[in-house]
Amino acid sequence: MAKIDEKILWASADKLRGSVSASDYMYVVLGLIFLKYISDRFEDKYNYLVTEGEGFENDKDEYTSEHIFWVPEKSRWNYISQFSKQEELGQKLDEAFIEIEKENDELNGILPKIYSSSAIDKRRLGELIDLFSNQLETSVEGDFMGQIYEYFMGKFARNLGQTGGEFYTPRCIVQLLVRMIEPMGGRVYDPCCGSGGMFVQAADFVKAHRGNVDKISVYGQELNTTTWKLAKMNLSIRGIDANLGESPGDTFHDDKHKSQRFDYILANPPFNISDYGQPSLLEDPRWVYDIPPAGNANYAWIQHMYSKLAPKGIAGFVLANGSLSTTSKQEYNIRKLMLEDGIVDCVITLPDKLFYTTGIPVSLWFIRKSKTTNEVLFIDARNLGEMIDRKVRELKEEDLVKITDTYHNWLKDKNYEDVKGFCKKASLDEIREADYTLVPGRYVGIDDSDKMSEEEIDAEIKKLSSELLDLFEKNRELENKVEEILKSNM
Repeated sequence: MAKIDEKILWASADKLRGSVSASDYMYVVLGLIFLKYISDRFEDKYNYLVTEGEGFENDKDEYTSEHIFWVPEKSRWNYISQFSKQEELGQKLDEAFIEIEKENDELNGILPKIYSSSAIDKRRLGELIDLFSNQLETSVEGDFMGQIYEYFMGKFARNLGQTGGEFYTPRCIVQLLVRMIEPMGGRVYDPCCGSGGMFVQAADFVKAHRGNVDKISVYGQELNTTTWKLAKMNLSIRGIDANLGESPGDTFHDDKHKSQRFDYILANPPFNISDYGQPSLLEDPRWVYDIPPAGNANYAWIQHMYSKLAPKGIAGFVLANGSLSTTSKQEYNIRKLMLEDGIVDCVITLPDKLFYTTGIPVSLWFIRKSKTTNEVLFIDARNLGEMIDRKVRELKEEDLVKITDTYHNWLKDKNYEDVKGFCKKASLDEIREADYTLVPGRYVGIDDSDKMSEEEIDAEIKKLSSELLDLFEKNRELENKVEEILKSNM
């Protein structure tokens, strides 16, 4: 398979930015990638059936049985691309998506139909069509097209400012969450799923460990309509069947999976929401520890996720660091009762600058329904990662391995040791003594392994003193020589 220069694709797509709104701009480009993908898959299967010569190439069941969308003739990429130099291109694209939705119920209301808008530059749109025709035809495999799709979403997240955080969680954070909880089989849930990145990484994890992706069932929910549509397209490209509800919805007020319980929960809830409609939720059964405060949704998210766990379920999620030690009466009480109940498994503080769109420091929480100990593992990972440019940091592969190995060794009681400045297993008594704070730095301490002993300090002082005296002597010799030279020239 030829190597695609993603930067060239992005530079070309970026030409569309301008009069198109930020969300429409993203939706327009990702819609084209989706159309190219489903068209290529359809054409590949269609041509195979034609060569078989048994007349099944127009039998819809032949396609749907392999999770291939039915693409009508005038919606296929090869047909649409003929209009790349014509003004009617936008209209043809809108009509193509309308017809695809008519033929595929699961895509109904999902696909973009805004290409005929006067705000979209048809010349540049045509150039993008031509580029995708030439650069995205080397493979129709889901992994290939999915990687392109994810690359574009990451670029959009970085370039759209604060709104980018609404649909995209940095890949290294998602990978860390997935590797920690290891969702090899069962029901996986994300109550604020964004564009579906948690599910993609969960499926990739299963494949990488030679598991059967069909053994995981995916459930999610998303409030933002455009983001919900992006998630549906993203998961379709990856071949992941997911139940994201029949429509977007508010998780607190319109739970799309009310009766479901899940084996694994992965989430990056929006940070510090100040108005989530708490007054109408005062009697909500999800608040098993206490009613979360009206001014911050962090502990509402925690209790929602806890309420959705199956008897042996585990949840891993991202929260702002303030949630670790808040002294707000209700939040403190919830945290205290959770710790006394023994459901908090592990807490990890992450380095700064991991997110494209916020400087808020964050941590990862892991909670379990069936813990056998009240111990909590604390990991301080603030010194890990590397800057990939002036603004953004990423966790490296060795960082992910270090963190996950530490956690799993502790979990299995195998070769685990506290490491000062990095990790510490704390008893409930230690946590009580710290007034139920969950800040890892409070427990792991400061790494002083490089600290010198008094004898080493004395030896170092003597060594430096000797070196300094030698320098003074050499300086005097140089001064004398300079003085002699100056006198000889008088």
